[in-house]
Amino acid sequence: MPSAASIMAELKKKGSAQTRKIYARHGNATQNMFGVSMADLKVIAKKIKGQQALACDLYATGNMDAMYLAGLVANGAQMTAKQLNDWAESAAGLQMIAEYTVPSVAVENAQARDLAMRWIKSTNEQVACCGWCTYAGIVGTQADDTLDLAEIKQLLGTVVKEVHGAQNRVRYTMNGFVIAVGSCVRPLMKEAKASARQIGAVSVDMGETSCNVPLATAYIEKVEAAGKAGQKRKMIRC
Repeated sequence: MPSAASIMAELKKKGSAQTRKIYARHGNATQNMFGVSMADLKVIAKKIKGQQALACDLYATGNMDAMYLAGLVANGAQMTAKQLNDWAESAAGLQMIAEYTVPSVAVENAQARDLAMRWIKSTNEQVACCGWCTYAGIVGTQADDTLDLAEIKQLLGTVVKEVHGAQNRVRYTMNGFVIAVGSCVRPLMKEAKASARQIGAVSVDMGETSCNVPLATAYIEKVEAAGKAGQKRKMIRC
């Protein structure tokens, strides 16, 4: 059976300087990273699927490749709130982990909403990003009649008031939250579109990339035009 040590050795062999440069340009600290491609990570993930303890051991290494791999393997429903909180706190300097890995696992947990609300209030940029992305994942995967619509409406108001003065990546994830509500929550689409109009264009430093911050109004309109408004996903893991 594979161990954390054997998987780390495999990751090291598959790492490349070019991939490290790509990840660095997307806001990830490079001091503890091999630079393994997403394609290779997904191949390894298939080999260790279902090995929860191994996933947790890999995340604990602090190596970004191993942490991302852990998110592909771990079952968030089997994790404790403390474990998930530790994962969020460990995502400092790792944009991919904060905005994709931690939320994708957290949304599977029964305490996802409570964790998201706690993280949103954090002054730690990456933890706050975990919170906004987790709540966006919740509204994108859970049935509307299970959501706390009053709370979500309140969060839309928070975005309108605070987005332009928030920390850099928090601005990006707040904007994404508005898009998620406007695209997936039918009872609040009107409110979300109004919020999108109020916030307008959101300025985010995207580093040395060609990435753009989506204009929430245009994105929601595109979803509606495609006939996908209100559709839910089974998971946000990718």
